[in-house]
Amino acid sequence: MSSLLFACSSESDSETEKSGTPAIITPVPLDTYFPSITRTDEWDTISMETLGWNENQVDNLYSYLEDNDTDAFLILKNGRIVIEKYFGDFTQDDNHAWNSAGKNLTSMLTGIAQQEEFLSITEPTSNYLGEGWSSLTVDQELSITIENQLTMTTGLDYNVEDAFCTDPECLIYLNDIGTTWYYHNAPYTLLDDVIANATNTDFNSYFSEKIKEPIGMQGLFIKVGYNNIFFSSARSMARFGILNLNQGTWDGTPILTDTAYFNSMTNSSQDLNPSYGYLYWLNGKSSYRVPGSEVEFTGSLIPNAPADLYAGLGKNDQKLYMVPSLDLVVVRMGGASTEILLGPSGFDNELWGLINEIIQ
Repeated sequence: MSSLLFACSSESDSETEKSGTPAIITPVPLDTYFPSITRTDEWDTISMETLGWNENQVDNLYSYLEDNDTDAFLILKNGRIVIEKYFGDFTQDDNHAWNSAGKNLTSMLTGIAQQEEFLSITEPTSNYLGEGWSSLTVDQELSITIENQLTMTTGLDYNVEDAFCTDPECLIYLNDIGTTWYYHNAPYTLLDDVIANATNTDFNSYFSEKIKEPIGMQGLFIKVGYNNIFFSSARSMARFGILNLNQGTWDGTPILTDTAYFNSMTNSSQDLNPSYGYLYWLNGKSSYRVPGSEVEFTGSLIPNAPADLYAGLGKNDQKLYMVPSLDLVVVRMGGASTEILLGPSGFDNELWGLINEIIQ
């Protein structure tokens, strides 16, 4: 039986003193709730009042989200929905592009393929793409591993005309492997082919079997130019957040059992950018780098957010935040808040400033 916390207001205390009648209190469940994988419209909720959150600040949050072209926004506590808000014509059932927040999906799927012994991330990428997948020499190609793809340390030239291009002529040597960090999308996209070839299965089918269906998600990876972009509802993104907070287990069903991989995925994967794991963004580190820049910035990626937050961050401010210490999942889908950026943006810090006004 789960333990319970009890919350009551000062008004209730006052009423108790006047009448001698015990105040009515609402139990706050501490167990993790997993929404049904068959009755997907059903989802337990919990009120802000029960949690002791500041409801007076919610309108400020909604105004900010609406002013910044948001379509969907959710906050989950222990898996239960606290806030769910849709804007304009967007609804609970509508699908939205995750953009690079979908890198989290590919990262976890890579870990599953490794635990099933279809691949090892320390192996050369060439083992699964064959010789000549790039314009590098054979020896240079063999030096690039799957782990380099996961950590953005392939050394491939990100100054090419189209950094999304996965054709061999676009994949050119620039730096020694593992010596630089740069957010280069093409090597990441090739992970889809690595997984498909390693498992001898269509990428969407393997993802559906291993992650999507076991946790009740819906959605699909769709080719958009060179990119392979995942589209789903906001609630499906939230389900994946719950899976992460439970370290790869869904309601007792193991999805990713390789704890070493999970820990590497959600912690600093290299020293060049400590705020990056295996395709996951990490808060609370000493420095960070961002897409489109070679500059190293000092300090935490999102100063207003909890230090243990990790995230999927996609173009046009697609956000999946996961906070283990608070058992929170936060989802935001929509258009770009200001300028079009591939991952982190000033929106992250502003949004967490407003969330803090509610939850603290």
